[in-house]
Amino acid sequence: MKRSIGFACLLLAAASCAAGEKPPAVTDPAQAGPDFQIQGEYQAVIPEDGQPVKHGVQIIALGEGKFEAVHYIGGLPGDGWNKAEPQRIPGQMKDGAAEFVSGDIVGRVADGAISVSAGADTVVFKKVERTSPTLGAKPPTGAVVLFDGTSADAFRGGRMTDDGLLMEGATSKQRFGSFHLHVEFRTPFMPTARGQARGNSGVYCQGRYEIQVLDSFGLKGENNECGGIYGVAKPLVNACLPPLAWQTYDIDFTAAQWKNGEKVSNARITVRHNGILIHDNVEVPKATTAAPVADGPETGPLFLQNHGNPVRFRNIWLVEKN
Repeated sequence: MKRSIGFACLLLAAASCAAGEKPPAVTDPAQAGPDFQIQGEYQAVIPEDGQPVKHGVQIIALGEGKFEAVHYIGGLPGDGWNKAEPQRIPGQMKDGAAEFVSGDIVGRVADGAISVSAGADTVVFKKVERTSPTLGAKPPTGAVVLFDGTSADAFRGGRMTDDGLLMEGATSKQRFGSFHLHVEFRTPFMPTARGQARGNSGVYCQGRYEIQVLDSFGLKGENNECGGIYGVAKPLVNACLPPLAWQTYDIDFTAAQWKNGEKVSNARITVRHNGILIHDNVEVPKATTAAPVADGPETGPLFLQNHGNPVRFRNIWLVEKN
């Protein structure tokens, strides 16, 4: 099938809730409803000019039976996508399936697959569930284990769920200079929320430099979206998985250097999001927005931001560097 699926662009406009009403946030997949089953990632291989070309689709749940499909040529982000601007098309539930229409091209999602028809041609995209290659990574000898599911005592304000997860809004009691950090996180399913209201938290190195946590699945990947060094650098690729999927940050942090009260070198950060390099030794000139710790020569804590959304964390450890 040589022709493009032709997904038309749809801007994700910021949606407002009724006055005083907070968008619902689901933390249990069993309670997430039918839209949760439709959202996710899909792949197909389509012959073009005699050669197989991989295509990827991410479907974003927008609440009340509405969706947006994002079509990538070459594969999914971080897995072959050719970096061409993805095509987008709105969709909605119809007759028990999610339907996406662009001209004479119709896609219907049901039973873990998208059936895309254009005239007599049909292509089937199968649903895939990617996982980070560092998910469940074990702390090496000498690592500082901050959270292993048994206690939140390493954090001021540390709170645990009944199933042993760390809740947002925690600050490590121990302070650190330079380090390698592993942290796993899960954003809630908030289909009616938009932008910064959708699964917002943050991982702050030294309490100063934020790597944003957000449900940015299917979005462009800006510096205030998931994986962004907040307000400083956008990720090289948006590696965000769907909400309620466990994700990883593996962060190599080099602290700023100070001499006689003057900064002589800025902090630097390398980040792998779900195993994909999204920042490569990026220089961070100052503390990012809303950092609880001001710039300075002192060591600082690991801070997991509370932005009012039930983001969950687990398997947090770091290795200090000289």
